[in-house]
Amino acid sequence: MSTCTSSETLRQKEHHGDDPVDNHDPPTASPETNAHSTIDNAPDSFPDGGLAAWSVVLGSWCAFLPTFGFMNTTGVFTDWLATNQLAGYSRSDVSWIFSLYMFFLWFGGVQVGPIFDRYGPRHLVTAGTIGLTGAVMAFSVSTSYYQFILSFGVLGGISASLLANPSISILNHWFYRRRAFATGLAVTSGGIGGIIFPQIFNALAPKAGFGWAVRTLGFMTLLFCGLGAILQRSRLPANESSRKTVDLRVLAERGFGLSAVAIIFADISATIPLTYLTSYARSKGMSVDQSYTLMSILNATSIVGRLMPGYAADRWGRFNTMIITTGISTILTFALWLSSGTNHAAIIAYAALFGFWSGSAISLSPVCVAQISRTEDFGKRYGTAYTLVALGVLVALPVAGQILEGQGGDTYWGLIVFTGVAYALSALFWGLARGVCAGWRVWMKF
Repeated sequence: MSTCTSSETLRQKEHHGDDPVDNHDPPTASPETNAHSTIDNAPDSFPDGGLAAWSVVLGSWCAFLPTFGFMNTTGVFTDWLATNQLAGYSRSDVSWIFSLYMFFLWFGGVQVGPIFDRYGPRHLVTAGTIGLTGAVMAFSVSTSYYQFILSFGVLGGISASLLANPSISILNHWFYRRRAFATGLAVTSGGIGGIIFPQIFNALAPKAGFGWAVRTLGFMTLLFCGLGAILQRSRLPANESSRKTVDLRVLAERGFGLSAVAIIFADISATIPLTYLTSYARSKGMSVDQSYTLMSILNATSIVGRLMPGYAADRWGRFNTMIITTGISTILTFALWLSSGTNHAAIIAYAALFGFWSGSAISLSPVCVAQISRTEDFGKRYGTAYTLVALGVLVALPVAGQILEGQGGDTYWGLIVFTGVAYALSALFWGLARGVCAGWRVWMKF
């Protein structure tokens, strides 16, 4: 069983004894890798800037705004539907709508990753733009539970996958040394979407109705995703050898397998507060407006939390940064959220701090996968990792809902502990992955 595809650890021992150094060189290609692949994995072959590269970042930024913006608005939608159209359903039942959205968003990488490797982003992003716009419009006229499931959960999730997966993958074609910063910059738009979408919805829904509030978001989806399709373009020729959808053999690489488990727990623990913090705030005496503003605060700080850790990761190590951010998120969940009670100031403080420290779950996890993958295989390996993430997220939100329902629907300590344990496991597995790939020294860039 191999440990990690990166050859850097061995190279460190050969040239520097046991003192680890910068671990951001690309992994060594397999023997059958052709000359083109070897050249394109050399650090100097990446533009790492320039008009073309930053235009691609802008294109990804535009595509991420609705894709992750809706994901960051699930708490608002859950609260509205549970008290209006779907008042007869439990919150656990309502959460399935948005759990399916996130499941298909990540599970779509199974097919989208290899297609991206072969054909690039443009056709995928165009199809995703049409699909997500249609899904939001269908969501706006839905009245029954199954209609909400099919429109937003299924069609919306599949379409979001066509947008998100290529938009993340294409950044690895253009950036190497500044990869974490470029990815963090691109995904800040998800936080912006998480700020403006709840505010637009809250302003329009009581006056113009649910339908027009959601349709307004649909028109914004068409605009931003359309721009994303125009601006994104591939730098590398098609990788005709990328045909497999899921390559489970890569899980035999201990570094990759441990990283995949770490990402699963990071995403599970990040999505639960996004879904349930709004209803938690309502149960503790906050008004509807205050609870929606709470999500805007969380998403506002997550913008900085996606950008600054990306900059730090390029300087001090991507895996190191993930260990720190998931560790601090664990502490915040147990020390602040669990003890907040009806203290509104503590709830607001948790939302703000959690938004910052949880932001790296979206921005840095793909970069960590890229660090231990060849560039031309990233789409396939990313798809494999996020297939497992999709299964975890699909189960986690309804399980969290069942924990909540089992405690009477208004006692949240079980749900909070579930979130904190997931974060602690993520930090543990990030640490194990780092150790397997690069060694067990504490002060080491990886």
